[in-house]
Amino acid sequence: MQAFENRLQKVHKHISKIARKQNISCFRFYDHDMPEFPFAIEWYDGVVHAAEYKRRHGMEDEEHEAWLQACREIIARVVEIGTENIFMKVRQRKAGRQGQYEKFGEEKVERIVSEGGLSFIINLTDYLDTGLFLDHRITRGMVREEAKGKRVLNLFCYTGSFSVYAAAGGAKSVTSVDLSKTYINWAKRNMQFNKLYDDNKHEFVHADVMEIINELPADMYDLIVCDPPTFSNSKRMEDTFDVQRDHVVLIKKLLKACTEEGKIYFSNNYKGFQLDKESIPAFSIKDITGATTPFDFQGKLNRACFLIQK
Repeated sequence: MQAFENRLQKVHKHISKIARKQNISCFRFYDHDMPEFPFAIEWYDGVVHAAEYKRRHGMEDEEHEAWLQACREIIARVVEIGTENIFMKVRQRKAGRQGQYEKFGEEKVERIVSEGGLSFIINLTDYLDTGLFLDHRITRGMVREEAKGKRVLNLFCYTGSFSVYAAAGGAKSVTSVDLSKTYINWAKRNMQFNKLYDDNKHEFVHADVMEIINELPADMYDLIVCDPPTFSNSKRMEDTFDVQRDHVVLIKKLLKACTEEGKIYFSNNYKGFQLDKESIPAFSIKDITGATTPFDFQGKLNRACFLIQK
């Protein structure tokens, strides 16, 4: 336990110092640094979200609970807050995105946090993730800078953080699409909370993205954000989706929906993902993975990100 506390002290001191300098109030400060303490630990402006990656730890339930409580106390001591503000979950490794849609409970401990001068609703208790993926902080900023006067499409939109950034950047219109009704409603609430929601400019679509992309009008969008799951076999989908196998078909359809100089921000979390550039008929394809990796995820991020221009 002492080694865990020492490590936590060291990384928290270093990362929180950078965060303060950059005026960032939500950041990750520990990610599986020690194999015997397999957590992803994030600071959300006064509270901590700690997700334990599920593994065979060999402990009985009661023993594991006691171990978790000891870890909670160490985290609270290091970040100097009460243990009641440390929210812990067990994060199961799932093949698809379905785990993201499953509820853990009905506690509904929500909190408003800020990022880039905008506000976002997070839920610390009920879902696998909080509602704000911190690793896309820089990418969201890029979208805001590009969005002025553009028609933006946000696919697999989750809780709509990219949509909020696009609207804040002065987008002409923003269309957000997700298979989950919960997340579509959450995205709408985020837009409303920032006082950006406009019925005439912002559309929230509860639908299967894989079906929607077959119906997209040609030359419609100036900017598309697409962050698909690694794999999906939802009962609400007609077929399975595998990002390595299917990304070329997906991107070709998105390019068709782009205006003449339209751009696509395409990312995914598949470890070892290889973009098949030769098969994608685009004007330019830039790997922006490094440029969009925040300081608190350096060397720890299994995410690829590309900027594709028609």
